[in-house]
Amino acid sequence: EIEKAQAEKLAAAQGVAAKLEGLVLELPSKAGVDGRLFGSITHADISDALKAKGFEVSKSQVRVVEGAVKTVGMYSVAVGLFTDVNVTITLSVTPELS
Repeated sequence: EIEKAQAEKLAAAQGVAAKLEGLVLELPSKAGVDGRLFGSITHADISDALKAKGFEVSKSQVRVVEGAVKTVGMYSVAVGLFTDVNVTITLSVTPELS
């Protein structure tokens, strides 16, 4: 019974991974003329943006490969959905138009 539940979770995670594969997540953020953000983009921000697109991903499942996101640009984000089910998406941080 436990193995069946684990298998279902694994299958669900693999289904989400297939949908996330190749995703470019755009996050507009307030930035100065030099491209530096006023603040930084957190794992919670990325998780919330994914949830807005219909993916149930918690902030603890998100890891920005390059470290802190403090400037506009492209970043690799590793999303760990389940044991041995990981997918990398692209985070595109753009200046927020005011």
